[in-house]
Amino acid sequence: MVDLAGAHLVDLDVMSPEEALTLFTKIVGEERVATEREAAMDVVAACGFLPLAIRIAASRLAARRTWTVSVLAAKLADERRRLDELRAGDLAVKATFELGYGQLEPAQARAFRLLGPPDGPDISLAAAAAVLDLSAEDTEDLLESLVDTSLLESAAPGRYRFHDLVRLYARACAERDEWPLREREAAIARLLDFYLATAAGVYRIERPGDRLVDHLEAADHPGLTFQDRYAARDWLYSEARSLLAAIQQAPSEGELRKGIDLLLVVRDLAESGSDANRYESVATALLDAATARGDARAEARVRGILAFVHSLTDRFEASDREARQAVQLGRATGDDWTTADALNDRGVIAVYQKRHEDGENHLTQAIEHYQALGDRSGEAGAAASEQLLQALTVFRDSRQRLWEGMCLFRLAEVDLAARRPAQAAANAETALAILRGIGGEWRRANVLTVLGRALAAIGQQGRAHVMWQEARTVFEELGSPEAESVRTLLDTNAYSMA
Repeated sequence: MVDLAGAHLVDLDVMSPEEALTLFTKIVGEERVATEREAAMDVVAACGFLPLAIRIAASRLAARRTWTVSVLAAKLADERRRLDELRAGDLAVKATFELGYGQLEPAQARAFRLLGPPDGPDISLAAAAAVLDLSAEDTEDLLESLVDTSLLESAAPGRYRFHDLVRLYARACAERDEWPLREREAAIARLLDFYLATAAGVYRIERPGDRLVDHLEAADHPGLTFQDRYAARDWLYSEARSLLAAIQQAPSEGELRKGIDLLLVVRDLAESGSDANRYESVATALLDAATARGDARAEARVRGILAFVHSLTDRFEASDREARQAVQLGRATGDDWTTADALNDRGVIAVYQKRHEDGENHLTQAIEHYQALGDRSGEAGAAASEQLLQALTVFRDSRQRLWEGMCLFRLAEVDLAARRPAQAAANAETALAILRGIGGEWRRANVLTVLGRALAAIGQQGRAHVMWQEARTVFEELGSPEAESVRTLLDTNAYSMA
């Protein structure tokens, strides 16, 4: 009724969980709900806290005295049957949705159907344009028209989402009305292409010179471009949940390798804290898919990803086990980049476990593979790690604490360059502890600066800000020129925190 002159529009959101439970209880009865409160909450959640759906579900239960609340919850747990279960007499949630869907123009109906299959909690305008294979302008017009019909919600400017039950209906429509099947598959493929191309661009901005982007599956979409690394990083974290959902969906859509490569270039999410567990669970799901399909190349890459994930939380034995298998599979499939990267991981892990001879052997092999690939960045990182770790052992054995601390500081710098910010933070913090009281304030301020960079890279901007403030104070008191670069870091960090 947006065209009704003089009307005052009021948006009615779904019920809160407690309101939904109250409505359900009034229909079903206090006694039945009191003994199965958790199951009752599962029911109203499955209803998406939508009053009509709750009323229907409660009415079905009230009419069936032999059912428990748990029986109803189990029936609604199956997403593919949920809409069919939400029917009681003449009331049906699906019928309400059918009424709105039947009034859509063909282009609107196509957009409604194709936006249903992606699994993310919401979708950006740019991602939706990729799904629909339309311009951003045409896509926005279609999506806003669906918002006007209440079949789509505007989560925020430029972002859209379905109510849970509407999404299920959109998927049912896609299966029923979108023909041939390859059009639905093509829509998901376009979304993955968009994410892969854009995320690869973010990776390239964050790590200039890193050659990983030269060894990815080809993407047909050009992806988004960004003015600076801060805008690129903002995009990555704002898209994290939807992007990881798309990756987990990739195997079922025949896009396993593309999903794994996308997971590779969003490694920053594994170090961000809030997204780390989700990242690992997605990687594990992709490993299961790769082994089930017998795709050794895909398995090699995802095992390399898991080696990286385990190393972030000091699970070095598990990390080395995955890296070892990644090396074997990488060699068997001719994936030289995966082989080099996994050998580098094995070398670093070995030295951390004080297996210095093994570490030198793995790092030397990694250097040889990087050289064969012409990957100067990877080669430099492995050559620097090898030399610094050897020096660290010597200084520890000779109890030269100053130079032990400085080796750890330099290792932190190498870790940052080699996209291991969590390990960089650990090394910098250890260096800071060792150098307390020795080495002078200038060295300590340099360690603080690197520690701040590592913390910022893993999403701990607040702690990074504290480190940089302390480093700036020291540099200013010493009259050191490094004060200016730290001031720049502080200004930039303030921008990203805003």
